[in-house]
Amino acid sequence: MSENKGREYCLIVEGAYLTEGEAEHALRDPFIEDWVEQTGHFKIHNMDDIQVTPGVTLGSLGVVEIDERVFEIASVDPEHPLTEHKAKGVAEALRRQDMFDEVNVEAKEE
Repeated sequence: MSENKGREYCLIVEGAYLTEGEAEHALRDPFIEDWVEQTGHFKIHNMDDIQVTPGVTLGSLGVVEIDERVFEIASVDPEHPLTEHKAKGVAEALRRQDMFDEVNVEAKEE
């Protein structure tokens, strides 16, 4: 079990999005809408305040297209990579938002 210690994880998601930009909007929009409902406003600097899951902010996640309609969601903050636990929390949050057809957690390629 200790072999997973220090490993970085990511999410592999599939959805009907043609570009990284569309997939990024699909990732962010539901969380931004919830933030606006709670606070009444949104500014771009709030991305680092919006919690996707404990310990993971919306601003720390990036989207990269790896195949047609398949995207990798991973931490863009080298100081705070996604642990397996955090990645599973993000995956659960994305499943609740229902913006992607498939959501899977994988160890990130070294």
